[in-house]
Amino acid sequence: MSQKKLVSPFIHENISFANRVVMAPMNRRRAVKGIPPLSMVTYYQQRASAGLLITDNIAISSNGVAYMDTPGIYNEEQKNAWKKVVDAVHAKGGKIFAQLVQAGRIGHPAIQNNEPLVAPSAIPVKETIRIPDHTYQLMTMPVSIHIDEIPFWVNAFKQATINALEAGFDGVEIHAAHGFLIDQFINPLSNTRTDEYGGSIRNRTRFLMEVMQEVVAVAGKNKVGIRLSPFREIYDLKPYPEELATHQYILEELQKLDILYLHFSNAITNGQDSIPVSFLHNARKFFKNIMMIAGGFTVETAEEILQNQLVDFVAFGKLYISNPDLVERIKNDGPLAEWDEETFYHGGDKGYIDYPEMILSKPR
Repeated sequence: MSQKKLVSPFIHENISFANRVVMAPMNRRRAVKGIPPLSMVTYYQQRASAGLLITDNIAISSNGVAYMDTPGIYNEEQKNAWKKVVDAVHAKGGKIFAQLVQAGRIGHPAIQNNEPLVAPSAIPVKETIRIPDHTYQLMTMPVSIHIDEIPFWVNAFKQATINALEAGFDGVEIHAAHGFLIDQFINPLSNTRTDEYGGSIRNRTRFLMEVMQEVVAVAGKNKVGIRLSPFREIYDLKPYPEELATHQYILEELQKLDILYLHFSNAITNGQDSIPVSFLHNARKFFKNIMMIAGGFTVETAEEILQNQLVDFVAFGKLYISNPDLVERIKNDGPLAEWDEETFYHGGDKGYIDYPEMILSKPR
C-alpha cells in the first residue's frame, strides 16, 4: 500500500496539518435560529481526522444567512454552541476553521429576521429561495449599502472573527466566493457603484481588502484563509472581461497580507472545470502560501493534482458527507460510501450523523 500525498502531513510555520485532506465548507442547514445543535458537535467530531475541517457557512449577521437554518456567530448563544463543536474536534486532535459569510443579496427577509437584503448595488437575483412556510419565493430587491455604512459591514466581519477565536477556532476563512456579499462587490455585474467601491479593479476589490486587513489585524496572518470562485457562474453572475486581471490583482494583494491560505472553489459543468489548470499554474506566481481547491474531486484526481504540485490541499464535500472517516478510507484503500442527496439540506440526524465508519478487518 503506497503512501499517498493526500494523507501525508503538511508543516507550515506556526501550524501543522496531519494530512492534506480538507472537509470543504458545506451548508447543511441544521441550525435552527442560527444555533448549532448537539448533532453538529457529533457531525464535526466524526470527521476530525481531516487535516482541516472548514465549517458550514457561518453568518456574521442576522440578515446574512442566505438559507434557512444557517448557523451564525453574531450572538453569545451561537458562539457558546460553536465552542462545544470546536472542543469536540480538538479532543480528537483535529483542526477547524470557521467560514464567515455575509450573503448580501442572496436570501429573503422571511429567513433573515425580516430585515432587508443588502448589496453593493440594488440589483436583485432572479431566482427563488425556500422560506419558512416551505414555499419558494423570489429573492427580494436588496438595499444598496451607503458608503457611510461600509465600515459597519467591515467591522461585522472583524467582530465575527473575534467571536470565532473566542469560541476556540483555529482560524477563520473569509467567504469571498459564490456570489455572496464580498463577491458581489468584486463582480461588475452586481456592482455598478460610481464611488470608490465600484468601477476599477482596485475599487471593486476595496471592500474585500478592507475586510481582510481587519481580520488579519485581530487574528494574525497564520489564522486567516479566504475562499474565492473565479470564473464561476452563480446567482446571475457571469464571467466578465476583467475577471482574470481582477483575480490576479486580488492574489497579489493577499500575498502582501501574507495570509495562510487561498481556497479556490471549482465547479464542473458539462465536463469542464470553472478554474482551468493554467489559472492555478499562474496563481503560484502571485500567491506563495498554501493553496487548496474544492469541487468535483475524486480521491484519484485529488492525488493527481497534489502530485502535480498545483495545490497543497484538496477539499472534499459530498465524499465527506457520506464518509466521516474519509482519511482512514483513503489510507486503507477502503470503499467509499454513497451519499443521499435527499438529506443534504434537511432531515435532522438522518443523512447527517448516521453514516457508519468503515469496518477494518482484523489481522489474523
